[in-house]
Amino acid sequence: MTRTRWQHTAAALTLGLMAASCQTVNPATGKREFTPFMSPTQEIKIGQDSHPGVVAENGGVYDDANLGGYVASVGGRLAANSEMPELGFTFTLLNTPLVNAFALPGGYVYVTRGILALFNNEAEMASVVGHEIGHVTARHTAKRYNQAMMSGLLGAGLGIALGSSMVNDLISYGSQLYLLSYSRDQEYQSDELGVRYMTRAGYDPYAAADMLRALEAEHALATLTAKGEQGQRPPEFFSTHPNTENRVARAEQKAVDTGVQKDARPRLRDAYLDAIDGMLYGDDPEQGLIRDTVFWHPKLKFTFTAPPDYMMMNSAEAVYAKGPQGNAVIFTGSAPTASTSTDQAMRAMWQKFAKNLPLGGVESLTISGMEARTGAAMANLQSGTALVRIVTIRYAAEQAFHFLLVTPEKLVQATTAELQRMTYSFRKLADNELNKYKPLRLRVVTVKKGDTAASLAKRMAFPDYQLERFLTINGLSKSDVLKEGDRVKIIVEG
Repeated sequence: MTRTRWQHTAAALTLGLMAASCQTVNPATGKREFTPFMSPTQEIKIGQDSHPGVVAENGGVYDDANLGGYVASVGGRLAANSEMPELGFTFTLLNTPLVNAFALPGGYVYVTRGILALFNNEAEMASVVGHEIGHVTARHTAKRYNQAMMSGLLGAGLGIALGSSMVNDLISYGSQLYLLSYSRDQEYQSDELGVRYMTRAGYDPYAAADMLRALEAEHALATLTAKGEQGQRPPEFFSTHPNTENRVARAEQKAVDTGVQKDARPRLRDAYLDAIDGMLYGDDPEQGLIRDTVFWHPKLKFTFTAPPDYMMMNSAEAVYAKGPQGNAVIFTGSAPTASTSTDQAMRAMWQKFAKNLPLGGVESLTISGMEARTGAAMANLQSGTALVRIVTIRYAAEQAFHFLLVTPEKLVQATTAELQRMTYSFRKLADNELNKYKPLRLRVVTVKKGDTAASLAKRMAFPDYQLERFLTINGLSKSDVLKEGDRVKIIVEG
């Protein structure tokens, strides 16, 4: 027997022994599980270690203690009705407009203010929080990790896989857990557990299906407003929680299975609307504001404008822009020392993005009176050959900003001028310009006599698709008729 065959045989035999001795029954699912590579104690440690990084990567904690406390109180009530109330769950409201919710092992559950804007009552929020608690109690992360480790063991041999690298893999895995998609069966299982927990906590279980409909409506709106983009990505929630056509129907059936009559339980709409009234919507001015194709940063005092029809997205680390033909732009900053040259600052950033590409054609520029450097290289990407260019602008002695532009080779001649105009549009803001744009906020208003969805939608602080946006955030259809005294959400500036 060769060494490789021996390793595989040893791995298989050892895994068989481990499977026989390490199986336990999960109280949430009632099923036996085999998770030798991530114990409950390790799950807690991974969650604790990963939590600060996850918060930092997602805009930090939203600065509203009352709203954060409200989310945590609902989460605590749901966790108390789970099979693992002793775990000590932690609930965090993240300061990001992305529509998402996720969980880390060990009881760390996160919701974004972006997803809160879609809900129209406390029961809908409870369904999502309960769903994430379900991922924790069902130990889905541990199962995904163990599946990966099992494949590694059988592929490389037990002696190799159980070396010190396994510990490093386990640690590095933690901060990326929430980015990994769950399987269809795991989603169904968490949907079921979410309905179970919200029902035990006294909520209307039928709100879970309405929540999924709200997310589907948000996906449709994103596609509609994508400025010609094909296949606009769905809400972040669907990136980590695969959406299937029958999830709504299954959620409805699980609600029926509870034996609770529809609308017999409270959804607590007024309490929820009171809690989110005034919440930031879209970008936080601390991270800069996007208005159509203009990026405006009142705190750092600069602005630039992307070409027409470019889609823009902001995050705590960078601004992303994508053209209708496939051009992509990443804009980010760095903090070189005063003694670091602009050329060195540019090359340091280039190493982060394209370290295997030799940077050529380097030249000096002046952009809005500021020293700048640029260079480029051709790259072979999965989508084909592209020109990758970096433009670094020295904003201050210890502050530089960088445009990284990726242009498919076939578009270089046609789009170079518009991308150049974007980089040259970068400029500093004067003090009297800082308040030109104000952040968007969600406001709750009461429908007055004569108000319609169309008339209220005109108050939405968007240049396009006002009615569609109004209907989506309020969970309404075009056939719904508003009644005097109803409370609805609108998005306004200021």
